[in-house]
Amino acid sequence: MKCPFCRMDNDRVMDSRASEDGFAIRRRRQCLNCRRRYTTYERLDEMAIKVVKKGGEREPFSRQKIRDGMAKACWKRPISDEQIDAVVSAVESDIYANFDSEVESGYVGELVMQHLSKLDQVAFVRFASVYREFKDVRDFVDELQPMLQVTAPRASEKPQKPNRGMGERR
Repeated sequence: MKCPFCRMDNDRVMDSRASEDGFAIRRRRQCLNCRRRYTTYERLDEMAIKVVKKGGEREPFSRQKIRDGMAKACWKRPISDEQIDAVVSAVESDIYANFDSEVESGYVGELVMQHLSKLDQVAFVRFASVYREFKDVRDFVDELQPMLQVTAPRASEKPQKPNRGMGERR
């Protein structure tokens, strides 16, 4: 493994551990030339699954493409890289467990949105707006309506302010 800093091919593994639900090995390395440390991941080389796009074209499944889309949706949100990586791993695991050679892009997108809705509602709406190609504000409202019904308190559940007359002290 070449050092990403000095480009020398001389390092040692400092630590190895299972990562991403056991589907990868995380290795902490130190370059013996410049002494800087960096992390690498070793993953199983799976059979290439193709993603069937809306127009019918096929492209290789890319966990990086999912990660990039999620990173954009989660920008400036209180979501860590580890949380994003966990979702990407969960999506990837689901796809490899349920499909042999091809998966519809719609399935992948809906799966990402399902995880994002549990992680952060703002990130979910951002992702959905791009994935579902929202055209105007009504599309946003339609997407938010089910979420608002679940999270918004009903009028009967709102705490009532005490009714104070003009002569009462606070």
